[in-house]
Amino acid sequence: MTAQESGSVTATRGEPLVVLSDVQKHFGQLHALKDIDLTVKRGEVVVVIGPSGSGKSTLCRTINRLETIDEGTITLDGQPLPQEGKALAALRAEVGMVFQSFNLFAHKTILENVTLGPIKVRGEKKEAAEKKARELLDRVGVGHQAEKYPAQLSGGQQQRVAIARALAMEPKVMLFDEPTSALDPEMIKEVLDVMIDLAEQGMTMIVVTHEMGFARTAAHRVVFMADGAIVEENTPEEFFTNPTSDRAKDFLGKILKH
Repeated sequence: MTAQESGSVTATRGEPLVVLSDVQKHFGQLHALKDIDLTVKRGEVVVVIGPSGSGKSTLCRTINRLETIDEGTITLDGQPLPQEGKALAALRAEVGMVFQSFNLFAHKTILENVTLGPIKVRGEKKEAAEKKARELLDRVGVGHQAEKYPAQLSGGQQQRVAIARALAMEPKVMLFDEPTSALDPEMIKEVLDVMIDLAEQGMTMIVVTHEMGFARTAAHRVVFMADGAIVEENTPEEFFTNPTSDRAKDFLGKILKH
């Protein structure tokens, strides 16, 4: 982190960074997002949980406009999300996204995967981009794999590369959409450890996950969704020990028994 960055982060921590207001989204007859009001502050880690089909991933995808919305507004750092073109590309550079599937370019080395965005989108010089990329790959524990291709890495390693690739753009916020759901159990921890480290360093994060341990450990706030709506939100401690809605009680009753 540069001195300028760390200065701006500390100076503005706690200000609203991502604000969704009265957001509605339909897929045909399905009302996928209903009356969504959510404010994520700078430096905050918000974990979104809920049953399958509750709208969690759709919510995540509207924030970098992979999904459009029908009504309402979404702002990032005070600016409404642009509709298309260069402004939208610039917005996506501000919002890092890590998916279930790693989405790495198979024909490019790990290093090339991480430097591609900074060089093409940010206009960075190759040498500077590679230096930063190697530092990020070291940070997520795969620096020694820089010259390999994605197929030569395990799923957990590929997902950590995907996190490094998103970080290389120096985003204002990181979105994680079920980042561990495609991984074997022993690989899940290595990815969650990287995410916990990011959280501790003050990265603003919105994380859709089934990993309740991560929600308890790293979240400042848990948002519980069901049927396209936010049913309740609270601190992890309060949510897990004292859920207020029947839907959340039922959900936790089912998952925490196993």
